[in-house]
Amino acid sequence: MHFVEAKGILSSKNGINIYRGCTHGCIYCDSRSLCYGFNHRFEDIEVKRNAPELLEKALKAKRRRCMIGTGSMSDPYMHCEKELKLTRRCLEIIEKYGFGAAIQTKSDLILRDIDLLDSINRSAKCVVEITLTTYDEALCRIIEPNVCTTERRIEVLHEMRKRGIPTVVWLSPILPYINDTEDNITSLLRACGDAGVKGIISFGMGLTLRDGDREYYYDALDRHFPGLKERYIREYGNAYELPSPNSGRLMRIFKDYCGRNAIISTPEECFAYMNDFPENYEQTGLF
Repeated sequence: MHFVEAKGILSSKNGINIYRGCTHGCIYCDSRSLCYGFNHRFEDIEVKRNAPELLEKALKAKRRRCMIGTGSMSDPYMHCEKELKLTRRCLEIIEKYGFGAAIQTKSDLILRDIDLLDSINRSAKCVVEITLTTYDEALCRIIEPNVCTTERRIEVLHEMRKRGIPTVVWLSPILPYINDTEDNITSLLRACGDAGVKGIISFGMGLTLRDGDREYYYDALDRHFPGLKERYIREYGNAYELPSPNSGRLMRIFKDYCGRNAIISTPEECFAYMNDFPENYEQTGLF
């Protein structure tokens, strides 16, 4: 972990990344890709220690309130956040100025801040986004080794529901020949339905690989799934998009379940919902 003084924190699309890098160790992480220009080891977390001050300055200057997003590149609740509490301080600033928050994470550490999330949701709007990839706990410990497992993340979804905080699940990625089974997808979908999620984001049943990310992923395949790397190379070469051979059938199951349970299910619908900051937002209309 190392500290920097950032020059800015809020993107043109109202997103913030307090940290760069991650310690969750997910074998498929796109953020490892060379295109993002990391000049330090991915696990050596870059901490923008002045993030709260920069965020307060940016929100003070905004003429209209909006949703502030975080978690798109680096999880705001990775291990160092437990001590640094920069995400919590940024949430306090979001609450102070009456903005909304949309937070993507795999970590149950978000429950530490449920009081703030609840307050933001009551005064403005808060959406909690949880990534789910596999219902199998043993498999989850392999592909997402340093973060809480699926069972615990589902518990987080239920805790948010108790508070009336809307949730969106990222059903991604689905790894060919690993978690691309009908049983896995239907189990995750039922869990989402039981937790009353507002939406589920799927970009298709598969994953993407770029330079940097691909090498890390293939090394993990060699360690945990012997022989699978060679199959990937034969079938996909150096392709960016690696669709599951079961993609069509799994997407039909996904769309059918969401349709029957009134869960928004296209990326466009989900992003529109997460970005929407209505002036007369009411919790009673969420579910």
